[in-house]
Amino acid sequence: MCPRLFQIGPFTVYGYGLMLALGFIVGSYLLVSEFKRRKLDPNIANNITLIGLVAGVAGSKILYLIENWSSFILDPIGMTFNPGGLTYYGGFILAAFSIYMYGNKKGIKFFTIADAIAPGLILGYGIARIGCHLAGDGDYGFPTTLPWGTNYSNGTYPPSVAFQDFPEITSKFPGGIVPNNIPCHPTPVYEFILCALICWFLWSIRKKTTPTGKLFMIYLVLAGIERFVIEFLRPNPRIIFGLSEAQLISLVLIALGLFGWRRFTTSTQTAKAK
Repeated sequence: MCPRLFQIGPFTVYGYGLMLALGFIVGSYLLVSEFKRRKLDPNIANNITLIGLVAGVAGSKILYLIENWSSFILDPIGMTFNPGGLTYYGGFILAAFSIYMYGNKKGIKFFTIADAIAPGLILGYGIARIGCHLAGDGDYGFPTTLPWGTNYSNGTYPPSVAFQDFPEITSKFPGGIVPNNIPCHPTPVYEFILCALICWFLWSIRKKTTPTGKLFMIYLVLAGIERFVIEFLRPNPRIIFGLSEAQLISLVLIALGLFGWRRFTTSTQTAKAK
């Protein structure tokens, strides 16, 4: 792994930060392209990207601090300003709300923006996951014997720490400590591949998917399934029914997406019947 890619004078370029920035750039490019196709002001698309960046990072940090409340109480300043520690769904929720408010102000319906942003959002997320892979920040998966298993010993959150609360894993090693050099599932890479495929699918159907809002519902379902499945390979705490927090949120998003997709489909069929 390579948390620090290179240094220019006093400035260090980190793998996660670079990939996060690249994800927003690619997502913004696709969003602007869609705004132009829909005859909407591309400057509004740029503002949406900026709002998504600020609210996304802030929301991700807030949810991470809530998840790690006991550690936050002990070191609130250090935890708050630590460049690491972001939980995606927190950023997704706050960014969605912020963009909804901005869209209302500009007189653009939320689902119009949501449909336009869906392909870029899923691809940007996948690119940011490559940053997690480079950082080795604990988003990788359980140990594996597969030939593409990856060594995360140089990551910011090595396996000896990542798996310490998983006795089903630690019990297999002497002293209950997982070696840092053990090959693990490169789940961030899996996510990038899946997100790229979802982006391609959404992009290919975007012109023929009606009514407005239906494309975003498809995004919610596919993105939720992607995250739900990947979580089974990750060392994240299980909250209930053997599911992690991210999986529970994924189920909510999948349910919302299916409900919305069904509602939009029904409304289209009703309109055609008339």
